[in-house]
Amino acid sequence: MSNTSIDINENHIAPAVSWRDYLELCKPRVVLLMLVTAYVGMHLATPGLVSWRVLVFGMLGIGFAAGSAAGINHLVDRRIDAMMGRTERRPIPTGKIEPRNAIIFSLSLGITGIAILYFLVNPLTAILSFITLLGYAVFYTMFLKHATPQNIVIGGAAGAAPPLLGWTAVTGHLNADALLLVLIIFTWTPPHFWALAIHREKEYAKANVPMLPVTHGIPYTKLNILLYTFLLFASSLLPYVVEMSGLIYAIGATILGIGFIYYSSVLMFTTKPNAAIKTFRYSIIYLFILFILLMVDHFFKIRF
Repeated sequence: MSNTSIDINENHIAPAVSWRDYLELCKPRVVLLMLVTAYVGMHLATPGLVSWRVLVFGMLGIGFAAGSAAGINHLVDRRIDAMMGRTERRPIPTGKIEPRNAIIFSLSLGITGIAILYFLVNPLTAILSFITLLGYAVFYTMFLKHATPQNIVIGGAAGAAPPLLGWTAVTGHLNADALLLVLIIFTWTPPHFWALAIHREKEYAKANVPMLPVTHGIPYTKLNILLYTFLLFASSLLPYVVEMSGLIYAIGATILGIGFIYYSSVLMFTTKPNAAIKTFRYSIIYLFILFILLMVDHFFKIRF
């Protein structure tokens, strides 16, 4: 009986929690990509070097706000996450982090991030970051995601904000060039996420989430991915058209755009089993390199 008692007690021991679980709650890989775009936005906002104060506290505040939004997303989506293979091992579905602790952590992170931006960077960046946090954590996660198959299109505005936040952190005001960077990420988001949604279509259907492949079918989603990829290609060349960037960026953006069109065309016109996930993975590489090219071009601009 003593062995049985020990087994029963052991079954009720909560999973051990570590700092890595709280880091995972912040979606670190997603936030890292967002911070790269914010970092580039900072450098494109000035012909000189970004001050260390803006760089350090701006990146810290934007990162904290983004991590807070991610944590709230984990909390709200915990039921859906438990039903999907991609997310079932997240800290809340596995019981490593209790919902109460997740919301305390996420809100604390968000308040700290907004306060850093307001007092140590500038009020405009703090306000825009707060609006972005609400847009993703509340408007998208709680309402749009379950209301319409265009959820990722409308909600993509929040995810597209980091380069604008980086820009305003340096300048303290809005600028048309910064909005071009937002447009690029805004048009990138649907083909990026819909490719993943095709790969996980059965899981989204099981979780009753109205992603486009679930509501309109995979062929229709593939067509939309291809069309958005062409739109993205055009959007990505606008910085060169308006002379915001030079030849280095134009050549790189063209090569990257052709690559994205290739992947989306393979997805559209073939039945290769891994085409969707390969398109999704390429989209991440695409955005990362595109923004690095913007910064390289900024410092070594070559005019045609």
